[in-house]
Amino acid sequence: MSNAKSLEELEQKQDFIRRHIGPSPAQVSDMLSALEVSSVQELIDQTVPASIRLEQPLTVGQSRTEVETLSYLKSVASKNKVFKSYIGQGYHPTNVPHVILRNVLENPGWYTAYTPYQPEIAQGRLESLLNFQTMTLDLTGLDLASASLLDESTAAAEAMGLAKRVSKAKKANAFFIADDVHTQTIDVVTTRAEQFGFEIIVGKAADAVNHDIFGALFQYPTTSGEVVDITDLIAGVQSKKAIACVAADIMSLLLLKAPGKLGADVVLGSAQRFGVPMGYGGPHAAFFATRDAYKRSLPGRIIGVSKDRLGNDALRMAMQTREQHIRRDKANSNICTAQVLLANMAAFYAVYHGPQGLKTIAQRIHRFADILASGLKAKGIALKHSTWFDTLTIVSDNKNDVTARAIAKGVNFATNHEGEYSISVSETTTRADITELFDIILGEGHGLSVDAIAADVEANGSESIPASLVRDDEVLTHPNFNSYHSETDMLRYIKRLESKDLSLNHSMISLGSCTMKLNATAEMIPITWPEFANLHPFCPLDQAEGYQIMINELHDWLVNITGYDAVSLQPNSGAQGEYAGLIAIRKYHESRGDAHRNVCLIPSSAHGTNPASAQMASMKIVVVNCDKNGNVDMADLKAKAEEVSENLSCIMITYPSTHGVYEETIREICDIIHEHGGQVYMDGANMNAQVGVTSPGFIGSDVSHLNLHKTFCIPHGGGGPGVGPIGVKSHLAPFMPNHSVINVPGTNIGNGAVSAAPYGSAAILPISWAYITMMGSEGLKQATEMAIVNANYLTHELSKHFPILYRGRNNRVAHECIVDLRPLKELSGITEMDVAKRLQDYGFHSPTMSFPVAGTLMIEPTESESKGEIDRFIEAMVSIKGEIEKVISGEWSIENNPLVFAPHTQGDVLGNEWERAYDRFYAAFPVPSVAKDKFWPTVTRIDDVYGDRNLVCSCPAVETYRD
Repeated sequence: MSNAKSLEELEQKQDFIRRHIGPSPAQVSDMLSALEVSSVQELIDQTVPASIRLEQPLTVGQSRTEVETLSYLKSVASKNKVFKSYIGQGYHPTNVPHVILRNVLENPGWYTAYTPYQPEIAQGRLESLLNFQTMTLDLTGLDLASASLLDESTAAAEAMGLAKRVSKAKKANAFFIADDVHTQTIDVVTTRAEQFGFEIIVGKAADAVNHDIFGALFQYPTTSGEVVDITDLIAGVQSKKAIACVAADIMSLLLLKAPGKLGADVVLGSAQRFGVPMGYGGPHAAFFATRDAYKRSLPGRIIGVSKDRLGNDALRMAMQTREQHIRRDKANSNICTAQVLLANMAAFYAVYHGPQGLKTIAQRIHRFADILASGLKAKGIALKHSTWFDTLTIVSDNKNDVTARAIAKGVNFATNHEGEYSISVSETTTRADITELFDIILGEGHGLSVDAIAADVEANGSESIPASLVRDDEVLTHPNFNSYHSETDMLRYIKRLESKDLSLNHSMISLGSCTMKLNATAEMIPITWPEFANLHPFCPLDQAEGYQIMINELHDWLVNITGYDAVSLQPNSGAQGEYAGLIAIRKYHESRGDAHRNVCLIPSSAHGTNPASAQMASMKIVVVNCDKNGNVDMADLKAKAEEVSENLSCIMITYPSTHGVYEETIREICDIIHEHGGQVYMDGANMNAQVGVTSPGFIGSDVSHLNLHKTFCIPHGGGGPGVGPIGVKSHLAPFMPNHSVINVPGTNIGNGAVSAAPYGSAAILPISWAYITMMGSEGLKQATEMAIVNANYLTHELSKHFPILYRGRNNRVAHECIVDLRPLKELSGITEMDVAKRLQDYGFHSPTMSFPVAGTLMIEPTESESKGEIDRFIEAMVSIKGEIEKVISGEWSIENNPLVFAPHTQGDVLGNEWERAYDRFYAAFPVPSVAKDKFWPTVTRIDDVYGDRNLVCSCPAVETYRD
């Protein structure tokens, strides 16, 4: 009986594993049979070099059921104390409209989509991002906006980089930051400047003109709440041929004159308070706008309006679509992940409330600040400033008593400066809250009536915003911001956009290197729990005990999985993890008196973010050749390591290789670098082929970033959020990022931050925590093994029809394969782009196209896809091969075939004219399985060249909608 019970419990424990892993045991057996192996282990033995296979299993524990996991995590979350937050400093409580919470944040149709590199099947989120850009342009008063950056502080660092690129003060090497900019922003910008070799000057805003600078950064309103007319400051900076950057509060811009109207060259900030929870620091979308003259230097992604093949308006990513891969070390930035999901939430918030609704929210916030200020001044309380939008800074000789009373009532103030504390009111503040604030500050029995003070403020008017800074122009006039204010209309608008996008809830997204795997519902549930969603990142640590428990457990598991000694969870994208890892290497060398070590070796096959990140760390890049099999050319590596030996800092290498194989020489590569005094940075993009089978630390590397939005199941969100923590060996641990507001244990005091919040995008860490918990040691290894099984089965079947470019030992691949379309292209004229677009007619997102080799498709099925879905993809590829052969045979001409006209929309297929060499029905339903669940692209092939030559990056004019 006990044995039966134990077996039943074991089956329950493993229930999540079998649900995460797509193929059933019978399907696994069929795939192994096709591969002519008797077991999964035999395939692993044939594929992964024995020298790097782990000798001991992982020790993250046994898998837990979904119920057990969520129950335990809820008990951990309950240890967080969700106080009322008036801390401000760039983070504010907000009311997430429930129609957005349920239908966007909690909807896999929005959170499982990939970056819109295939725009024909991404028109929904592209429209939403265009709304975000339009909102940014209207509120900032500038010409050109991006589709979001990682957070406000990193956006400020990007602004500094832009300023250096475009400033005409070419001899200047200093960047000025006003001392009333948010502390975390000064921290992140200073870290970036140190890597670039720039001087940072922090001082009174008015002193900016007294220095030889290439740019300056001001906060509007200031971190302590003052609303200052910075027109003259901006003009003064510009008189020195420097670039004036302004970090602005997005809600205040409903009432304050746009910084662009004050003359600013760059305006940036966080969109968090537009309906995105604080989440202990993120993820949050940053907005960024600049002048049209600087468009070629703008970091990040821009959504532009173009035309499709039929002349219809169509949206696409403009200019910087894959900038890192194209320009590499010449890229403007290493940014590869935006914050699309969060930018979409902010944009929908603006759409739902509309200009008048947003203005009402902003006016209410400001009125409560006025009421609070009026009452305090009536009682003799001294305020630091006479102007404000939402934040009051109080000069106090009993600060400790007041803040102690606040804590006792479950309230947090900002207490950064001696003898001062600040209170930032928000959208969630009520009249009862104002009464409570009076009680805390003045003591009970103060006799103040909120209603009476409100009436007095209303009668006498407010002068807390200077008359010269009151906004007098209309914003958000486009119909998208004035049409969807009922929940019914809003729900249908969100659904209409969602229906235009292909996401993981529709079909396999087989992008090589991007690991589009299951993001299980149980993993997603905790991110909206109030205990995780509603904490301010700078709240006292004893209020975040639950977060600390969860973070520490995740840290320890990632240490075990990676074979490293310590992990920093601060970087909030993979590229930012690369940057943080390279900083750790630089600081390590400097600590040993080897500051001259600045050469980074990078194989020619590397991800484009590698050279871009190395450039951001001011390293000199030396490219190492690859051989005809895609492996690192060992002779070239040895020669170049020898040549730069005295100055060698590190190598950046991806494992398994970017070509999808386990290179046999990886340990030798590590040894060569170490022999010459360098460090090994192993790109974690392909960790899905390592977990439980090998590890970067065991192989011999010193530092890696991990894409939690790939291997560890945080969804891609349509192009972000991401999390890119770094794991390091013990000698690099002291040099990981710290934070100027909240100290991060285990790293040197004084180490700069790379993200605005101490734990980066903390709110989505429960996703990876839950994945590891529910998979356990056994399940994590099985996931890796099944990724290898699926990839090799796919490779085996496709190889019957297409050449496979690279293979490793025993003719096997790792977790992805590269299909070479160049021979077919040479015979037919059909390009890899044509194949990618035709796959959309079959209901699939294209694999990674022309990377790492032009003219190829890189395909990664992941462990979450069943054999049935993989077979459906194979069927599509084989059918497309047949179509290409008809072009080769002359049955179809190169100008008239379904591939060059792909994708086909409903309007295209049902149009009056059809002068094609193929049937309408075949255009839309090329194989029977497509008819069962047809996904219709909403636009035909988009003209990229037209879009770049006619750059339009805001919502089209009203006339377009009338047409």
